[in-house]
Parts: sequence; structure tokens; C-alpha cells
Amino acid sequence: MGAKSEARIGVFVCQCGNNIGAVVDVPEVVEFARTLEEVVFAEGDKFICATGYQDRIKQCIKEHSLDRIVVAACTPRTHAYLFKRTCEQVGLNKYLFEFANIREHCSWVHKGEKEKATEKAKDLTAMAVARVRLLEPLEDVKLPVGKECLVVGGGIAGITSAATLAHMGFKVRLIERESELGGLMRRLNRVFPYDTPAQEIIGPKIKEVMEHENIRVYTEAKVEGISGYLGNYNVSLSHNSAIEEFGTSTIIIATGLKEVDVGEKQDGVITQLELEGLLKEG
Repeated sequence: MGAKSEARIGVFVCQCGNNIGAVVDVPEVVEFARTLEEVVFAEGDKFICATGYQDRIKQCIKEHSLDRIVVAACTPRTHAYLFKRTCEQVGLNKYLFEFANIREHCSWVHKGEKEKATEKAKDLTAMAVARVRLLEPLEDVKLPVGKECLVVGGGIAGITSAATLAHMGFKVRLIERESELGGLMRRLNRVFPYDTPAQEIIGPKIKEVMEHENIRVYTEAKVEGISGYLGNYNVSLSHNSAIEEFGTSTIIIATGLKEVDVGEKQDGVITQLELEGLLKEG
């Protein structure tokens, strides 16, 4: 194999109005980005998520032969898809894109420290550039997903999930490490907002999953290992002093919460679950 050719990275930094621009010195971040290895183009603007600026990004990709893109802006959760789509529209693989969140991770949490916020924005941008240099083009692959599901946790969430899936035609394995289903709901007295006794809620649901033909219930069981990949998992389960192995398409983790040990308590101090137990006993 020959030596890897140098990347041609473009960096686009957003002011996000005053959300970023009032705290981070965006022009300084842009100038810094231009000094980073394999960055051949860097530019800032007020709102780079705007439709007009998407056309500007596409123009820059063509004019400067950019083969990797970094956007330093707000949250990737709501905007990453937009920039990835822009890359695709001009023929650039969307997986050669990286996002630096300099709003939620920088300007919003360091409003009173403009100089430090600017330095942090530089660091976040530099890290995004360092990562994008190593990215490889990928392709989306559609995989068949069967109708088998493993639900881990036999509390109210796991039971509800198992029953819902079973009614949809899924074959469900529901496992619980305790000797009976119900989880923390069994320890509660009444449930908000209708002040309904917890047993009146959990009892019928337990009966439903125990009797449903599409659900197999394991109590005093534990997952020993999971391998495979999305849509095709291999599960190793310990149950009744034996190991059972099976395949499943999907897995739901519904293991619930664990009450924290608060250590030695003062007289008269009890936990919420202890209070529920006292109320339940009358």
C-alpha cells in the first residue's frame, strides 16, 4: 500500500448569533483553524445552518477540492444531519464530516470567561480536525431485523415492554434476576396520580406476561454474555444452574434503578422505599 495522501479539510465556524459570538471570538477561532495541519480552508459566519450558507459550503467544497469537513457550531443532535446532507448533495461522503459543539460545550457553560471560552473553542475545533483526518468513507447498510426480543429486567418497564412486543407478534424472552417479577413496584404502596394501590397495577401485568404465548419468562436468571451485532445478537444466559444460549434480533435493557446505600443513618431517617414499605404495612 502506498502512503496516505494528505487530506484537504474545510472548517466552518458559526457565531450562532450571540449564542456563540457573544462569548467566543469566532474570527480568532477561524484564524487558528487555518494553522491546523491539512486544513486548506476556514471561514466563519453568523448562521452557517441557514439555507444560503449551505450553498456556500457546497461551493467551497467544489472550489477548494475539500475532502473532509469540520463544522464548529451548536448541537450536532439537531444540526449534524443538515451538514451531512449538504456534503452528500455535492458528492462528499457524509462520514467524512465532524462536528465540534462550541455552543453547549463551550459558550453556554463559560459565558463569564470569554478568553478561556475562546481557547476551549480552539481546542474543540483542533480535536475535531484531528479526528476528521483519520475518518474513512462509509456506506449505510440495511440489515434484516427479526421479530425476537430479549427484555432484561422484570419490573414494570420490562413487563410493559414485553407485553407490548408480544401483542405485535414478537417472540419475547423476559428475564429477571429476582425470584419473581414486579421489581420495585412490588415495594410501593400507592401510585401517582390516581392513588392506585401498586399491586392493582403490577398484578394483572405479571399475569398477562406469564400467560402470553409469545413470552417466555425466566426468573433468577442472569445474562452472562452478549455478542454479535445490531439485529443479530447471541446471548448466553444462566438459569437453573445451567447455561442457555440463543439468538435474538433486539434487546431492551429495563433493569431499573438501584437504591443508593446512604451509609449509617441517623435515628428517625428513612429512605423513600422504606417509607413506602411502612405505608404499605399500614
